[in-house]
Order: sequence, then structure tokens, then C-alpha cells
Amino acid sequence: MFNAVNGLGGGGQVNPKASTDSNTAVYSTFSVIGFFAGSIANWLGIKKALSFGGIGYCVYVSSYLCYNHTQNYGFIVFAGFLLGCCAGILWAAQGAIMMAYPPEENKGKYISVFWMIFNMGGVIGSLVPLGQNIHTTTNSAVSDGTYVGFIVLTALGAILAFFLCDAKSVVRNDGSRVIVMKNPTWKTEFIGMWETLKDEPYVILLFPMFFSSNWFYTYHFNGVNLARFNTRTRSLNSVLYWLAQIWGAMIFGYCLDLTRFRRTVRAKALWVILFVLTFVIWGGGYAFQANYTRAEVEMGDATPDDPSDDYQKLDWTDSGYIGPMFLYIFYASGNSFRTQHQN
Repeated sequence: MFNAVNGLGGGGQVNPKASTDSNTAVYSTFSVIGFFAGSIANWLGIKKALSFGGIGYCVYVSSYLCYNHTQNYGFIVFAGFLLGCCAGILWAAQGAIMMAYPPEENKGKYISVFWMIFNMGGVIGSLVPLGQNIHTTTNSAVSDGTYVGFIVLTALGAILAFFLCDAKSVVRNDGSRVIVMKNPTWKTEFIGMWETLKDEPYVILLFPMFFSSNWFYTYHFNGVNLARFNTRTRSLNSVLYWLAQIWGAMIFGYCLDLTRFRRTVRAKALWVILFVLTFVIWGGGYAFQANYTRAEVEMGDATPDDPSDDYQKLDWTDSGYIGPMFLYIFYASGNSFRTQHQN
């Protein structure tokens, strides 16, 4: 649901400032809490960690509904701060499930299945604003009903986490059980984290990749989708974006498990493919970006009813829509390939 809201560009708002500042709070907090989140998730347990994380998403979406009526900037930034705390813990718990449950020969498929389910949430969530705004051809904030739908779904997500099977009760196809290590005290948790960084220094070398992991989302959602398309077209683009992530995950995840090649060969070959695809897709993005500037976008948003304003946002009925639509789809599939390879 978080992906669906932000996929609308600016969280569904006309002016992206509030959403941008809120997401700055999200990731600033996330980057700090995430470093310790594994220890916190071990202490809480997977189900409690996931449920606690879900609460933050519900509050986050609620702040957008509030902002529609009160312009309460402080609340929307606080909601981002709270979500950063919650999300770090949620993703640590999710990572434990994704990496600990599958047998070695099926890790790529399990990651792929997770990514497909995860992005199906984005698809379903994006269908909500598409249905709500399908006749809205002007550039306006999404309706209250859209946010209410997101609030209900995020609240259900937090509740459903309590119905997960306990890790100790999970049995794999080969009869083996999932072993989730749990340290008894905070002291041993932090000692274990220090020993991991000391004994496995390659983790530190991965930090630049972690740093760039979500770098592009703000550009995709705000710099492209919000800047160039009207409300209902942004909603359609968001649906297509998450659908593309699904098929991208399916292809790449299964390729990572091809047993006829050694793991190192698979990793290197797919890294080369990813490298080439990235430059091709973003090269097309550069050509598209050359057609408009930030100043034009801001002027267009400031005077949406001014007939003398030359900057017009694209609608799906416009003749020039198809090319940018496929660019946005390829942005998503390229991201899906990258995430699969990173995991």
C-alpha cells in the first residue's frame, strides 16, 4: 500500500513537498533503525515485528487523509518518522522469513515469489485510486475514498500478521525445520552484530549498494509520474509499474536458480545483463526527461486553470502517451531485476 500511495506521485497530492518531506523522515529514520532492526525483531519475534511494522503504514496513510483537510504538515512528517521506525523492524522480520525458510536450491524462487506477492499489493492498491479517479482528467489530489481504502488495507495487513505460522512450526518439503536463532539478551544481540561485521567484512562492502537501493523511487514517482501525467493516468501508470515488477521478478528469480550453471556463473552473467539493461532503460529516460524541466512542472501546477500555460500533463487518451508508458514499465522491470540480484 505504501508503494501504491507513493506510486501516484507526491502521495496523491498536487504539490509533492509534504510527501517528499515525509518520505525524507521515513528513510532518515529507517536507515538508523534498520541497522539495529535485526536485534529488535529477534527480541519481539517475527509475528509481533511484522504487526508492529504494519501499524506505521496505517498511520502514514492516515496523515495524507488528514492533510487533505487540515494541511497539517507536522503530522505528515511525524507519520513519516514513525513509519521509518516501524518499517525497519518489519523488513528485518520479512528478510528473516525470506532467507531462512527456503532450501538452498530454491532461494531464488522464494525471493521471486515474495517479490511477486509484495508487488501484487502495489497492483491492488493502485487499482483503488484508479477506480476512484478514473473520470478525473484534471490534475488534483486523489479523493478521500482512496486514502480510506488504503487505511483499511494497511490496518488489515497489521492484523493479519498475527495469523502467521510460528517459525518453529514450519516444515520444509524435505522434512527439515526452520531454525531461527534468538539471542537471550540485548547485550548478546549487539555483540553478535559486532562479530558479524568484524568476521564478515564483505557486509561493509555492500553498503554502497544498500545506499543506492531506493534512490530512484522518488524520481520515478515524483519526477516522472507526478510531473508528466494527470491524476487518472498516474493511477494507471502505478498499476502497470507494479505489474511489471511482478513479471520481472518471476523471470529473474527463476533464472537465479538454474542448476545447470554454477552459482557464481549465474550471478556474474545476470549482473552483466542487469548492467546493460540499466543503461539502456535510463538512456531512454534521459531522452524523455529532455522534453520538460522542473520549472515548467512547478509553473503548470501553480496555475492549472491558466489557458495560456503551455505545459500540459499527459492523459492516457493523448497520442504521445504510449512511449512514456512503456518507459515507465521498463523502469519497474529493471528495478525488479536489480532487487532479485541484490537479494
